[in-house]
Amino acid sequence: MPYKRGMKWVGCVKRNYVKREMICESKTEAVSWESDQRRLPLEKFLNKIVTEFSIAEWANSYLDYAQKFSQKTYKEKKSIFKRFFKMINPAHSVNALSNEKALAYLDRQFKDRGGNSANKDRKNLAAAFKWGQTFKGMAAINPFLIVPRYPEKRTPRYITNEVDFWKVYNLAEREGQVMLLAFLHLAGRKSEILRLHRSDVNFEKREIRLWTRKREGGSMEGDWLPMTGTLFELLFEHFKSHNNEWVFPNPETGLPYTDRKKWLLGLCSKAGVRPFGFHSIRHLTPSIMVEAGVSGKAIQGVLRHKKFSTTERYLHQLTDLRLAFKVLENKSPSPGPSNPKTENKRLTVVN
Repeated sequence: MPYKRGMKWVGCVKRNYVKREMICESKTEAVSWESDQRRLPLEKFLNKIVTEFSIAEWANSYLDYAQKFSQKTYKEKKSIFKRFFKMINPAHSVNALSNEKALAYLDRQFKDRGGNSANKDRKNLAAAFKWGQTFKGMAAINPFLIVPRYPEKRTPRYITNEVDFWKVYNLAEREGQVMLLAFLHLAGRKSEILRLHRSDVNFEKREIRLWTRKREGGSMEGDWLPMTGTLFELLFEHFKSHNNEWVFPNPETGLPYTDRKKWLLGLCSKAGVRPFGFHSIRHLTPSIMVEAGVSGKAIQGVLRHKKFSTTERYLHQLTDLRLAFKVLENKSPSPGPSNPKTENKRLTVVN
């Protein structure tokens, strides 16, 4: 039966555990589409594709849709299609996107670039194909989801410590110190802090608004966070130093910085500490809160995660693990009688 999604109607038909959907302008259109799908021979239903729709048309239509996401996300999707077109002819019909083609492309990425990269391409292409299924009537079976995920070799993200952070902070110029403190006291993402607008700072209520696209559908949403006393004082003085509409304008352009990676790495080098980036500071903030006994739910609010499972990845479950292993402290074996043979055997096992 058709159902409503926003201002549109969605026709939905499920046959042999395969579900196909189509976005329609009206309920009548959705009902008619469902009727047509049920009358199709099962073989055609399972493999029905708009054959005149080329791979290039699908990719370009999806990229037009993806422009509502952040520039970083859009560029990532665009680069994936460029790689994809080196193996798959974009002039061919979407009917050419078989399970074998999907497997061959992703296997090549795994061989050349590793499991992490292959899985990232798999995720993006599967999302693009699902969009095509919903809005373009493409095949009922998503070939990129048929391919299982590849094994990954993940390197743990380096999280700086408080001592190194303050060493870098003390070497920064005044404007840089305000920016670094904003990162630490707001746990903001890089673009959220660098693109702060004056209208996002409310000194009367002592609040700051951070904008993010990390929400369903890529819509831009703002969250108000309280200012600490120190950040309030530094920002208040900082606002007196310039009249620009942006909180942290690039003096050369008057526009927000797009990145200050070299600047931060230069400070790390000067301070003689292990290099870290802005996102490392976003991880540092909750780690400080964990040590202070702040609850996970409160930290979730600070990080502005919709799901607590995302926050847990930031916390690394340090508190629970430490408590768990602390139980073993009272379970250590007693030294026992001095016996050279026993002692040697114990050392051998330990080593």
